[in-house]
Amino acid sequence: MEPNELAAAAGRYRDMIYRVALHWCGHPQEAEDATQDTLLKLCTTHRHFADEEHLRSWLLRVTINHCKSRLRAPWQTRRLPLEEVPDAPVFDDPTQRELYDAVLALPQAYRMVLYLFYYEDMPTREIAAVLHISQNAVTTRLTRAREALRQTYQEDL
Repeated sequence: MEPNELAAAAGRYRDMIYRVALHWCGHPQEAEDATQDTLLKLCTTHRHFADEEHLRSWLLRVTINHCKSRLRAPWQTRRLPLEEVPDAPVFDDPTQRELYDAVLALPQAYRMVLYLFYYEDMPTREIAAVLHISQNAVTTRLTRAREALRQTYQEDL
């Protein structure tokens, strides 16, 4: 890639990479590190990307793989958080906060497909390619995640 293409791609996808990393890692500092490492990998790769969708899928896959490897690291299980309360977004509406907490309570597989489907507006076919699962698995996870959220909200009523 040319330097100007690299800078443009980094500008377009930096926020998306950060949000995906934040969902996987759970801490803003680790998400920033993952974003930086992913963009560095883009700088050093000699791949040719067919189109924007190919580049976007590649960046998502690299980000997810990087986060998985960080979570498997031995030091990850032996560390203590610097703060007792993790950084959480501030919501104007209490129902938004409840929904956020309910989504975070879901298993990782459900959270990721919900995020990619609703916030990144990715079709199920593309989610399946990025996560290396079948399209049926994506739709099943979406259905189960929605049902779990529905059950959570029915219990609160």
